[in-house]
Amino acid sequence: MSPATFALIYSAAVSAAAFFAYGADKRRAKRGEYRISERALLALSILGGAAGGLLGMKVFRHKTKKKYFWAVNIIALAAHIAVLITLLRS
Repeated sequence: MSPATFALIYSAAVSAAAFFAYGADKRRAKRGEYRISERALLALSILGGAAGGLLGMKVFRHKTKKKYFWAVNIIALAAHIAVLITLLRS
């Protein structure tokens, strides 16, 4: 498996985890249950799941008023795209 293929699969898996984590946290917030920490949500985005994090924010309308969530997710997504482009060119 090429590094680019591995990176794409890894990113897709972490993005799915981030997407579902944002959804679960929104559901827990509505129910008044124990929440997923903001640190954990942002960590998933930084560690490869920024696409899923952004999609989760939009779909679940969760954390959309927090500017640092937008900033972290957008910057992380740009970094992930740059890494993927670099791997595809090598």
